[in-house]
Amino acid sequence: MNNITQGLLAAGHSLKILTIYTQKHDFLLEELPEDYIEKTQIEGVYVDTTLNVVDAFANFMTADSYNISRFFSTDYDIKLSHILEKEKFDVIHLESLFMTPYVGTIRRYGNKTPIVLRSHNLEYVIWEKIAIGTKNPFKRTYLNYLAKKLREYELRLLNEVNGIAAISEEDRKRFLSLGVRKKSITIPFGINLSEYNNKIQKDEPELALFHLGAMDWGPNLEGILWFLEEIWPKIHQRFPKLKMYLAGRNMSNEVFQFKHKNVELIGEVDSAIDFIQSKAIMVVPLLSAGGIRVKIIEGLALGKCIISTSLGAEGINCTHEKNIMLADTPDEWLMAIEKLMVEKKRNEISAAGKQHVQDHFDNTIITKNLVAFYQELISV
Repeated sequence: MNNITQGLLAAGHSLKILTIYTQKHDFLLEELPEDYIEKTQIEGVYVDTTLNVVDAFANFMTADSYNISRFFSTDYDIKLSHILEKEKFDVIHLESLFMTPYVGTIRRYGNKTPIVLRSHNLEYVIWEKIAIGTKNPFKRTYLNYLAKKLREYELRLLNEVNGIAAISEEDRKRFLSLGVRKKSITIPFGINLSEYNNKIQKDEPELALFHLGAMDWGPNLEGILWFLEEIWPKIHQRFPKLKMYLAGRNMSNEVFQFKHKNVELIGEVDSAIDFIQSKAIMVVPLLSAGGIRVKIIEGLALGKCIISTSLGAEGINCTHEKNIMLADTPDEWLMAIEKLMVEKKRNEISAAGKQHVQDHFDNTIITKNLVAFYQELISV
């Protein structure tokens, strides 16, 4: 959301941000720049999204999706209604499906103001894929149930908003295939290119693999465990001196207890950019995600070589062996590593990947497209 915010501010638009924060994602107003606070009028409301067994069980008796309903807060709802009573807006932008429980309140107080849903992915697709890979039959049944409830919820809500800003063209096409007929546009994750172009590589990056991602997100954990169990042994046998670094918040016991030679667990890092710059090859072994992977775009912008599953790279429209390496089986991963051990190949992939980001993910251009979409909805 920050990239969209910065793009809209740079284009001269007025904003009002009402965000939620949780036990996992804090909101520290005092750490934000004063001019940012002034321009966005940003406020935060705490929402307790802790999983509750009683609520989850009760959810079986309702039409709601517990994955979504636990993001509803009476405090946030009251705050939102007060804002909508006092102020009028041209567009109300919901960042992700988890903000859709407030559509009813927006309709009551926001009159006919167009609502745009910024869809990061189709949530139910993620849960369906996680269920497929789950061995425990009872857990798999429950995950399939969650996916079914999410699908029903998503289809209902997607037809209640005025417009959908999908984060990838693949997701937008999925919406259409599901029968969603609301106006839609593809608005990928954008970056301020100057922030990355101005980052000077201080030292030569270590010829090593790395992964950066929160381990409390199911698809990240699933992908890394698959990588460590099925792929890393082959890589380590072929390149016994090569190291693998795992970084990200909330490393689970499941990961920490997994012992492998030359695998180093870093945990949360102070600077994602500094960490990315310190290693040569980023790995993205996702098996069950949708949307678009922000870290891949950032890695490409910083000149990193990236190996990803086809699913992990979805929406970025990279070309295998031109600006990225795609691998979906352990043998394909090993082959990709072998090719990137050659410096010339790394340099070619790195340069082409950086150019790809400059051509397709410039936040200035993306913001213009989003504003044009807003204006189209306003004029209806």
